[in-house]
Formats: sequence, structure tokens, C-alpha cells
Amino acid sequence: MFYDEPIFFEKNRVFRVYTGGKLFSDFFGDDSCDGYYPEEWVVSSVKALNEGSTDEHEGVSKIRGTELYLDEAIEKYHKELLGEREDIGILTKILDSAIRLPVQAHPDKEFSKKYFSSKYGKEESWIILATRPGAKIFYGFKDGVTLDEFSDAIDKSEEKSDAMENLLCSIDVKVGDVIYIPAKMVHAIGSGCLLLEVQEPTDFTVQPERWCGEYKLSDKEMYLGLSRENALECFDMKKRYPAPLKPKLISDSDGVKYEAMIDESITESFSVRTVSLSGGSFVLGRGAAVYVVTEGEGFIEGNNKHIKIKKGDYFLLPECIKGNFSVTGSGLKITECFA
Repeated sequence: MFYDEPIFFEKNRVFRVYTGGKLFSDFFGDDSCDGYYPEEWVVSSVKALNEGSTDEHEGVSKIRGTELYLDEAIEKYHKELLGEREDIGILTKILDSAIRLPVQAHPDKEFSKKYFSSKYGKEESWIILATRPGAKIFYGFKDGVTLDEFSDAIDKSEEKSDAMENLLCSIDVKVGDVIYIPAKMVHAIGSGCLLLEVQEPTDFTVQPERWCGEYKLSDKEMYLGLSRENALECFDMKKRYPAPLKPKLISDSDGVKYEAMIDESITESFSVRTVSLSGGSFVLGRGAAVYVVTEGEGFIEGNNKHIKIKKGDYFLLPECIKGNFSVTGSGLKITECFA
């Protein structure tokens, strides 16, 4: 069966109202250019919330070599893929922004339960994979910014597309930077960032700017069907978090360096770790985990299989085969993502 080895997926580019994607060409080794498909949803069982979409599978990953989408596979082969887990518990993305994304915040679990009947909010984290000149992020309100000032900037954004930028702190970013975005903290990805995003498995974004580049957002796209007053409850004006974060070394021996980018001291929603190989071998011992190759090339070996992997590849390790496969290589770097 397909779950007797690590599971790979077909390309899963998702439509967004901002442009980007050019940096995919180097990361995935394809002919990508900037357009309205700037996100690759990795091992996704989550449907994208695109206004007007009629694609019932939009955002959901399709298993390579089958006709099964991941949500269908989980329903049919739940124990084999996830064991006793209810779901994967994360959504992983790779995205490339050619423009600044709208100023936004994401709900916490309490907000999502109240307004969307969901047990998940949308805490998230970013690892910067590549940049264009001038790459930056906007991260938290400046000291002293009030809700009234923010509301006034929302009104001004109807005509002035940069009305909110001066209210936010900005950070220049470089390859390898790790950023954690708590729920309810204002932020925006600036232009020029290719990043790996690991988050809770929803597509909930409150983005009260009227414009995203040259695209005019509808009220629903801004407020997710909520009133403006209720939607702005999603913004904690004083929420702060240090950035960038310093990785924590877990182990470093026999040609394998294992580091925690995001761990339980930061959030209980997900964990992000990086495996760097310099000739060693790393056992894939965590089931229902997502793995993304971010540098180099190597092999997955086990159960009489020898699978070549390279930068841009990603896969799901089913629960039923955890511990049966290892990754090997020199110069190979893999990010491990799990809830």
C-alpha cells in the first residue's frame, strides 16, 4: 500500500490575491515566475478559503501515484497514517511574496471556537529560506499605538495603501531567520521573502486593509464574514514576541545535527526541528510528521527502499512505519514539522 513508505504528493500551488512565486524556481527546481499562485501547501488536509472558489479540493494535497486526496486518505486509512491522533494538527506551507501582504492577525483558539466553531486558531511560525533585495517583515505594533489609531488607519487604507505601515515595527530578515507569530499579534510578510510556514491547520486571517497590491479586498476577505467590530477583537494591541529566535541544539554527533526551531517552550500547537546531515544517518522516528528538504540531496532508506530526495521535496511519514526509515546524506538539511 502507498502508506508502506514515506508519502510524496503532487504539486499543490494555491491561488492567493497577492503575487509571488518567482523564488520557487530555485527552491523547487522548476520554471516558476511571479503570479497569483505564490503558495505551495505542503501535506495539506486543509481547504483554502478563497472567495468564489468552486474547487472542492483547493488547498488539499493529492497523494502522488494515486487518485486520493489527503483528507480522503486520512478518512479511509486513519490508523495507518495517524495512529490514535485525531488529525495531523498542522498546516505547512512554502510561500514567496513579491509584494507586502496585508496587515493582519490570526485568531487564537478561543476566538476560533466562538466565531468559527473550530478547535484551531492560527498560530504560525516562519523560517526564511531565501530573500530578494530589501526583504523584511512587519511584526507587532509600535509602542503606544491605540485601537483608535488603528481603526483610523483602516479607514485611510480605503484610499492610501500604505496607511498602516507606520504603525508597525519592521525587521530586515535573512536566510535562516526563525520567527514565531502568536495568535492575535499584528504582522505582515514584506516583499521578497521565501519562507517555510508551519501553523495550526486553518486558513483564518483577519486583514482589515482594503488593498493587497492592486487587488481590492471585499469585506468578507477582510473580516471573514464577521462585523468589523468583532473581527478587530482578533488584534491584541500590546502583543509582542522576540525575533528572530535562536535555534536550540538537541544533539550534534556522528554527522547529524538536530535543532529545535520552535518547541513546547514557545507553543504547544506545533514543533519545528531541523536535521542537518554531514555524512550521518537520521532515523525518521516520529509518525504523522511532515518533512521538507530545504538544502542538498540524499536518500531515504528502509524496508528495502532507496529513495532519492533533494531540495524542494517533501513527504509525510505515516505512523505505521515510524522508525523503519532513515535519511542519509552530506549537505542534506531537512525540516521536521509536527503537532
